[in-house]
Amino acid sequence: MSKKTMGIHHITAIVGHPQENVDFYAGVLGLRLVKKTVNFDDPGTYHLYFGNEGGKPGTIITFFPWANAYQGKIGDGQVGVTSYVVPADAMSFWEKRLEQFQVPFTKTQRFGETYLTFDDPHGLHLEIVEREEGEPNAWSFGGVTADVAIKGFGGATLYSAHPEQTAELLENVMGLELIGKEGDLARYRSTADIGNVIDLKLASAGRGQMGVGTVHHIAWRAKDDQDQLDWQSYVADNGYHVTHVRDRNYFNAVYFKEHGEILFEIATDPPGFAHDESLETMGQQLMLPAQYEPHRAELERVLLPFEVRTLD
Repeated sequence: MSKKTMGIHHITAIVGHPQENVDFYAGVLGLRLVKKTVNFDDPGTYHLYFGNEGGKPGTIITFFPWANAYQGKIGDGQVGVTSYVVPADAMSFWEKRLEQFQVPFTKTQRFGETYLTFDDPHGLHLEIVEREEGEPNAWSFGGVTADVAIKGFGGATLYSAHPEQTAELLENVMGLELIGKEGDLARYRSTADIGNVIDLKLASAGRGQMGVGTVHHIAWRAKDDQDQLDWQSYVADNGYHVTHVRDRNYFNAVYFKEHGEILFEIATDPPGFAHDESLETMGQQLMLPAQYEPHRAELERVLLPFEVRTLD
């Protein structure tokens, strides 16, 4: 058996104060807060999901906000850079947008593309690139209109403790296609039209340390529960320790740490984010899984308040 991942399902990171997080990803970047819930393994912490209008796989970045937590260090064993894709001819809008909100950025070139590179308020490395592929994002918010809105992930740059082993996994297990090398990067592509470009750094970036401003894990798409079970067996057969299936309410998940020490997840596309609240009202209320609903009052006292707001 051989398999090919469709690409990125979501990326999950650790950040600081939730209001700062929401102000940047909704207020500055114009993404939709599609789900306000808690970390199922640590319910005293939010789990916030941002994406396109419908919260489709390949558009979702998620956060565990820990106010006053220690700062992490981006390095080997992590996703080093998260890439967002915008429509063709939208780059000038995003340059002005970042300048408007005093977000320092630089312009870089690689593999024939121009990137705006910048950090979020908590230190995550981000970039924006123009591409034709990927469906438009109909969500408009705070001056970001649908014609320039972020469509979802362009991809990610992986920092591996053992790049040659991560390369073998990406190509021979995950089924990505190696399409080129440039400098200290190898570029891989998946079958999807979004969240489909992975750059692997072939030189060490120095050892990473988990904390605020770092990516916790990257999740890859499985089309349904059976496909995920097939992936679980397939990855295990290739010598990786894979967890049992965990119900995350909006998808099912299995996890494994690849040999370059990056935490990988394989997540199902269904059921998605509109099964416990409507598409129109997603993200407005604190949604809790059944096991935590009896503790709602207590959790609401502990969780820091925030609001999605338009920024000046």
